[in-house]
Amino acid sequence: MTRIAITGAAGFIGSNFVHLTLKAHPSWELVLIDQLTYAGNLRNLESALGNGRLRFVRLDICDAAIADTLAGCDYVVHFAAESHVDRSIENADSFVRTNVTGTWNLIEASRRAGIRRFLHVSTDEVYGTLADTGRFTESSPIAPRSPYAATKAASDLLVQSAMHTHRFPAIITRCCNNYGPFQFPEKFIPLMISQAFSGQPLPVYGSGDNVRDWIHVEDHCRALDLILQRGEDGEVYNVGADCERRNLDIAREILALTGQDEKLIHFVPDRPGHDFRYAIDAGKIQSSLGWQPVNEFKTGLAATIDWYRRNANWLQETRSGAYRDYFDRHYKRRAETIASFRQ
Repeated sequence: MTRIAITGAAGFIGSNFVHLTLKAHPSWELVLIDQLTYAGNLRNLESALGNGRLRFVRLDICDAAIADTLAGCDYVVHFAAESHVDRSIENADSFVRTNVTGTWNLIEASRRAGIRRFLHVSTDEVYGTLADTGRFTESSPIAPRSPYAATKAASDLLVQSAMHTHRFPAIITRCCNNYGPFQFPEKFIPLMISQAFSGQPLPVYGSGDNVRDWIHVEDHCRALDLILQRGEDGEVYNVGADCERRNLDIAREILALTGQDEKLIHFVPDRPGHDFRYAIDAGKIQSSLGWQPVNEFKTGLAATIDWYRRNANWLQETRSGAYRDYFDRHYKRRAETIASFRQ
């Protein structure tokens, strides 16, 4: 029996990975770890929580109890992180605590637990910014330019140090911008969708010319599953879908797909230190592991808009903050099912 611990399991990418893993590996047991801060939404896991192969633990990865939680686990997939650049600019304290201290605590706990493989999910933002040409490769220098990116770069380096010093069996992945179901609506695409649904202005930083490389979260999760099983310890894998878009163009696509007028685009002052362009070279994972993205952007964006439309209650509760009551309303009532594996 394979048992996998997933940190940040109630977040955007983490919850999508949980749903994929349950389908792809019907014999695996999953230990889901999440502190349920503002970006951790237990409703993202609602359809899975009754599954007898799950155990959910509400826990801060900085807590010493994380070591006991990992007992008996074979793999750790580490999603837990503070991830919103704007919040890191306002106050980076929680980013340093979670992304740096929390990652090191998790590494040490994983070493004590004898974890067979540690998959550290990072970001292309650790590479910094690009001009009009070129792409980030795994050998690109680490040059973060925001407090968020700096803390993620620090966590990457801590993982690499454990690999070298302690022969820690770890892999690092660095992915481009994700979109898809369950994404917290402070992020660009769900924010634009939500604003378009209600006919409200779509706030676009600066002139909207900043470029990002986009991947559907489903494709990212498939890549992670493949790397977890077939990747090589000590390696870094970039994950990207070769899908560069200007922020302004995405806002326009969302307005077109929701039947709204482009007059809703509202340019706002640019944020400090706004990186101009990110772009990923995913040649390594494609050639070594045979992975390819399957979701074309326009189709994936339309499906994402449809998901938010069909899950209007989720979107409304998440934007209002009402989702944070879900844990307190449901956890105790279903404690045996959620807190431990069904006997």
